[in-house]
Parts: sequence; structure tokens; C-alpha cells
Amino acid sequence: MNKRKLGDIEVSPIGMGCMGLSHGYGDIPDEKYSIKAIQKAYEFGCTFYDTAEAYGPNLLAENMGHNEKIVGEALKEYRQDAVIATKLHLPEEEAKSNGVYETLLSHLKKSMERLQTDYVDLYYLHRVNQKIPLEEVAEGMGKLIEEGLIRGWGLSQVPVRIIENAHEITPLSAVQNIYSMVERGVEAEVIPYCLENNIGLVPFSPIASGFLSGKVKANTDFSHSDDVRKFVPQLKKENIEANRPIIDLLEEYAEKKNSTNAQISLAWMLHKYPNVVPIPGSKNQERILENLGAWNVELSKSEFSALEDALNKIEVHGYRGFNETEGGSMEDWGKKK
Repeated sequence: MNKRKLGDIEVSPIGMGCMGLSHGYGDIPDEKYSIKAIQKAYEFGCTFYDTAEAYGPNLLAENMGHNEKIVGEALKEYRQDAVIATKLHLPEEEAKSNGVYETLLSHLKKSMERLQTDYVDLYYLHRVNQKIPLEEVAEGMGKLIEEGLIRGWGLSQVPVRIIENAHEITPLSAVQNIYSMVERGVEAEVIPYCLENNIGLVPFSPIASGFLSGKVKANTDFSHSDDVRKFVPQLKKENIEANRPIIDLLEEYAEKKNSTNAQISLAWMLHKYPNVVPIPGSKNQERILENLGAWNVELSKSEFSALEDALNKIEVHGYRGFNETEGGSMEDWGKKK
């Protein structure tokens, strides 16, 4: 297993997206089970863990920090060897009343308390707030880096013009955008810019909310009040059926490589870009370890080329996109702006 870098922060080639332990995929696991899931990932070799202040059941304000507390408890004995990323939302009224830097600092301190740490490795702005100057955010993040409270900073769901503007003020360590075999918009400009500027690309939903595993069917029930999959464009019933050729392709390669669909989908992006560190999420301990095991699946040059060529010939049905800002809704996913 070869480590990768997000800016100057070294991490395992695949991280663990922890959101599903608190939100987004129906009923959440028992807290002890969730803590053990994270610890098993660490024992397997994972050093990179992704959370956010907002991650809690149904994203309710009273549940803020639920996921951070789980991550903090799970990793407290391994803190010096674990890379923790968390995110904040930047409320307009708070930022204008207290100042951008003070607001960043206030949210960070609360996150650090929940994470049981005195620093955060990677601190993301969860969504750009168009009513707050990005320059002030970048400057504030730079100050937090200087003070040793964070090691690096990042942005999420942003186009290249936003990345470039922010990076010129305080160099970014990472950009966390959606990216998978069925969400490839970042390949045109975002990934090339990040490659040229020593910025890591951290794909969330790299298995397309489970679709690429082949386990999501047209009759899968997403009706739970806290299941974000009901909003994912590719997971509309008609698109699940229409995107079946991608699953067939993955199954072909999974059989050849004695692996799983999900592992092939992750191995594909690891082979394609050296600065990509996907963070698949699951609330199932076995699936978490299966996903991490993708770093042991190596595609030869010819295997990758054949897979890429075949994938490029398949039409994808449904598209969310990666340009989202504060105040948007899950119901807006895939709608033209």
C-alpha cells in the first residue's frame, strides 16, 4: 500500500467517509458498532477519516457534531497516526457579526472538542457561501494554519475558478468533490488544475451511493426520512435500470481480478490519477474493509485502458454535478442552474 499526499499531508490511498454512521443512509448503527468500525479500518491500514460538524441524524441542529464525537472517541488512542478531516458551514449572520476568522475559529474549537484533539489535519469549507468573500475565508484559514490549529484546508463541491481564487491566497491541500464512474465532470478542469498545483482531489461518493457495487436495485427502498439516496439522480428507478451496462462492465472486471465491483471502481480512479484519495462511506464493517481493500487491486496498463475505453462508450443516465453553494437543497441535485 503506497501512501498518497493531499498537499503535504500524507494519507492512505483510500480514506473512510464516516457520514453514514450518523446520517444519510437510513437507520444508523449503534454507537459502539460505529466506533469499532472506525477502529477496524485503522487496524486495516486506513489513516484518513472524513467527518463534518453537520453530520448527525436528519442533519438537525440539535444533532450537530454527532459524527465528530464518534470519530473522536474511536481515534483518541491513535490520534498521532490518524489524519482527520472535518468541515464547517459558514453562516452569513454569524460571519458578518463576529468576523470571518472568529467564526472559523469558533466552529473549529467546537469541532476539536468533539474530536478530542487540539488540532485538525484538514479543515474544509463545506459549501462556499456566496454572501461571504472567499478571500476572507482563505485568509482566515491561512491564519489557522499559522497558529498550528489546522495543517491544511480545503473546499467542497467547487469549480476550478473558485479553487484557483482561493489557492492564490492560501494554498489548498485538498478539494472534496463528487467523483465516480458515473460523475466524471471534475476530469475536465478540476483534476488537471489540482494535479498542477499540488492539491489532492478527495472524491466523495466514489461508489455512487452504492450503485457501482451492484447491490442497489430498482426496487431498493430509499423512503427513510434520513436517506439521501432518494435525491441521487443516478438512483432514480429508470436510471438504475438504464445504467445497468456499467454494472455489467464492473462485474466482468471483478471476476477477472477476483475482486468486487466496488473495488474495481475504486482501483480505476486510483490508477488514473496519483492525487486522488477516495473516501467511500458505509455503515457496514465488512463493506468498509472491502472498500479499503481496493488499494490492493492493481489494474495493468492494458486492463485500465480497456476498462476506460469501454466505460467511455457507455452513456450515463443522471448527473448531479459538483458546483454547489451554501443554501442549496438536496432536491436541487442534478437540476440545471
